[in-house]
Amino acid sequence: MISPDSFRTARWIRTINLVLQALLFLSLFAGLNYLALNHAWRFDLTAQQRYSLSPETKSYLQNLERPVQIIATFTEEADDSAVAQAYRDLSGLLREYTYTTENNPNGRVTAKFIDVYQQRREADQLGIDQPNVVLLICGDKRQRLSLSDFYDVKDRKKENFRGEQALTSAILSVSNPTRKKIYFLTGHGELRPDDVDPARGLSALNNELKMRNFDVEYLQLSTMRSVPQDAALVIAAAPQGSYPAFDQEQLREYLSKREGRLILLLAPGVPHGLDDLLYDWGVLVDDVVIYDTDPNSFSDNGDLILRTFTPHPITQTLIDYKVFPRLGLTRSVRPDPGRSISSGLQVTSLVATSETAWGEISYRQRQVPEYNRGADLKGLPNMAPKNRLGIVAVSERVQVRNNLPFSVRSGRLVVMGTGDIVANYRIASPGNQNLFFNAINWTIDRDTQLNIPARPIERFQLSLSQEELMRLRVSLIFALPIAAALLGLFVYWSRRN
Repeated sequence: MISPDSFRTARWIRTINLVLQALLFLSLFAGLNYLALNHAWRFDLTAQQRYSLSPETKSYLQNLERPVQIIATFTEEADDSAVAQAYRDLSGLLREYTYTTENNPNGRVTAKFIDVYQQRREADQLGIDQPNVVLLICGDKRQRLSLSDFYDVKDRKKENFRGEQALTSAILSVSNPTRKKIYFLTGHGELRPDDVDPARGLSALNNELKMRNFDVEYLQLSTMRSVPQDAALVIAAAPQGSYPAFDQEQLREYLSKREGRLILLLAPGVPHGLDDLLYDWGVLVDDVVIYDTDPNSFSDNGDLILRTFTPHPITQTLIDYKVFPRLGLTRSVRPDPGRSISSGLQVTSLVATSETAWGEISYRQRQVPEYNRGADLKGLPNMAPKNRLGIVAVSERVQVRNNLPFSVRSGRLVVMGTGDIVANYRIASPGNQNLFFNAINWTIDRDTQLNIPARPIERFQLSLSQEELMRLRVSLIFALPIAAALLGLFVYWSRRN
């Protein structure tokens, strides 16, 4: 006969055994978590290394000296498939940025997703009023990226994801203690960034430039001996008077001797006084107004719609996403056919009209515009763009060594034959925004890509015939339940015997 003390002893032993097992399990769990937290190993086994940052990005992040906050307003539940895909692509990438910098106390990158509609108060505090953007904040500096900055598009299909390029470039930009300055010329009735007038103001553009980490200043050439040394770019926005010879000479010296960058927005019907400068850079600005009889070239309010582009960093987004600038009164801008070929100039017409457009010489006369052969301006078949009139032209000097052009910093000039492309009432047009900001990025070298490879987007497509689809449907409906039932019968029979 077993005594009660034996049962009591057995229960104590079993209890102690269970407690020790629990302690051992907790110790093992805590030890594994400690090892994972302090001695983690991560392996990216995907073919395109989709979940790894490039060595170049890691090097930049390890030397980051200021914290950067990244706010993305993409949502996983978005009705637009492109937005949902961007959320998936960016969420994994942003995790890598935060993981890589978590041991950098001075330069940590933090990231979060918010819904601007459901988290309205937080979005207002951050100054975000648009969905589907990424905002980078470092101190008082901000830079905004849109959906088009993250993908290469071909035939309206996303080909490559270049989110790492865009994010790393933006992080380096906002974390830089100095901002690039853009000077707007004044003194000749130019459009001003502090003006809120819908037709003559650029206040919306001013806000966009600040969101892209630029400082905006004003420059009156008549009161200066030269363009300031800290000028990354000078913009003349629709001058209403002619620049005197002194001002023109300052701009010529800035472009040629100091490898400066200049954007000219020249409205039709207004003398600009920059003929010598434009001649030096191989650009011809015609004193005409563009008219067109093609109904596809005009919007319902009479704006001119431009659909012809030459591939270039300034126009690539317009080509990829099929967005078109909408302009008011416009003059033609084209490469000067008499320019010197041996001067190292590269002049390109980027944006052009349709083949039915012409430049009206007698636009000042109050009459119905009509093309007059031999008098009005028409596109030529032997000059690019063929049979079309250019609206936007770029010019840069390419230095040559051993008969091979190589990339060095040189002067860059962008000329647009319109004055109000980014006025407050026009900047909302996606085509206008893309064209103008791409021109800014190109002139100040922000379009230069880091040496980070874009990641191709993998697509899988299952093609089934009707018969194959029927067999798949039948197998899913009947085969799987039958297999589960047979497995259950086998287990039951095994246990019974």
